[in-house]
Amino acid sequence: MIEPPPAPLAVQIHADPDALAAAAAAWIARRARDAIEDRGRFLLAVSGGGTPLRMFHALRTVAIEWGRVHLVQVDERVAPEGSQQRNFTHLQSALLGHVPIPSGQVYPMPVLDTDLAAGAQRYNRRLVALAGAPPVFDLVQLGLGEDGHLASLVPGDPALDIVDADVAATAPYQGHCRMTLTLPAIDRARCILWLVAGAGKSAILARLVRSDQSIPAGRVRRSEALLMADCAAAADLD
Repeated sequence: MIEPPPAPLAVQIHADPDALAAAAAAWIARRARDAIEDRGRFLLAVSGGGTPLRMFHALRTVAIEWGRVHLVQVDERVAPEGSQQRNFTHLQSALLGHVPIPSGQVYPMPVLDTDLAAGAQRYNRRLVALAGAPPVFDLVQLGLGEDGHLASLVPGDPALDIVDADVAATAPYQGHCRMTLTLPAIDRARCILWLVAGAGKSAILARLVRSDQSIPAGRVRRSEALLMADCAAAADLD
């Protein structure tokens, strides 16, 4: 039996990283408004990295009912609290310290637990309490690594193949063990937003758009997903 071709990935291309960040913030604000109107709250999962950091700054300028937002992490490095290696450190300085989101509605990953696997299970239980069994997020925002990784799901790591948990601990990658959402948790989201910027991502972005299953990012569900890229990252697209 011949497998049907993968669904096309919706793509928007913006002039530069600042235009990309502004467009992403406006799009997230619309999704937040719709979720709050439909379900009374907005469950948002965010990634780290330089491109989301610009978007976090832009989110401070758009109209969002922050009292109805619940924010979780897509992934986090094992590093001391306040470390510049922590995604949460940058999330706090770029966004959380500037918007009126209740602190009890922000859920940092417990990467300082001595037993990281047990910490992942604890975060999994927190997500179930927040978003149901199994948890369903309104929006998961993803970045794309030059090796094709997403979240902290990197090539060759056993966490990439986990199907019976929504949160996992990973092996060391670029000097850090990590905690990450798994593919089932990401795929279950009501929508997925990819943010990709920079010429260094152009080759791997083209592979993502072609649904290259040999890279982790190529395995993510494409329906109800939107890829936003700047012109430099999109240089190798048709």
